[in-house]
Amino acid sequence: MRKQERADYICSRLQELYPETPVPLDNTSPYTLLIAVLLSAQCTDIRVNLVTPHLFAKASTPQEMIKLTVKEIEDIIRPCGLAPRKSKAIWTLSHMLIDEHGGNVPADLEALERLPGVGHKTASVVISQSFGVPAFPVDTHIHRLCQIWGLTNGKNVVQTEVDCKKLFPEELWNKLHLQIIFYGREYCKARSCYGLVCPICTEVYPNRKTAKTYKKS
Repeated sequence: MRKQERADYICSRLQELYPETPVPLDNTSPYTLLIAVLLSAQCTDIRVNLVTPHLFAKASTPQEMIKLTVKEIEDIIRPCGLAPRKSKAIWTLSHMLIDEHGGNVPADLEALERLPGVGHKTASVVISQSFGVPAFPVDTHIHRLCQIWGLTNGKNVVQTEVDCKKLFPEELWNKLHLQIIFYGREYCKARSCYGLVCPICTEVYPNRKTAKTYKKS
């Protein structure tokens, strides 16, 4: 298969496997999604979903969050790791949302990226899943799988995002990035497939005999 043929085939297979793509992080608003994604850095979605109910019971809006101290936020989110840094970012960005955006999460990538603790991937997740703006957030699963599938050279996550946006139709981006994540977690795990075992790997590279290495993000 040529690269575009592989991309088209992968889209079709992922749609068969994951016709529905619920957001893995529990949320009830753009703000709670923003906080949940921020907390997910170097932490599993499962753990974040265990922690956020306790945090959001106390503060589910910027106005409520700034009434807590940084230490109170830190104590709640400690199981997610990097608690001192994340708690300060949550408290500060909540102030910024109130001061600069009327207490609302902006549906703008650049505005989101200016918030503390919010990188390009986090901002992309929020605009795509909360506002429906086409984006293609690249996490470790996507970066790894797109290399294994020969869709990018894996130079870095920025290049992986650029390459994927060229290969996949824009109207599929918001759903497809979740489908790839789900597939990586269920079928093509980092320590088990290496491009040799899972259904898609064997279908797009039926003659591959040696394990495929990939560059980490």
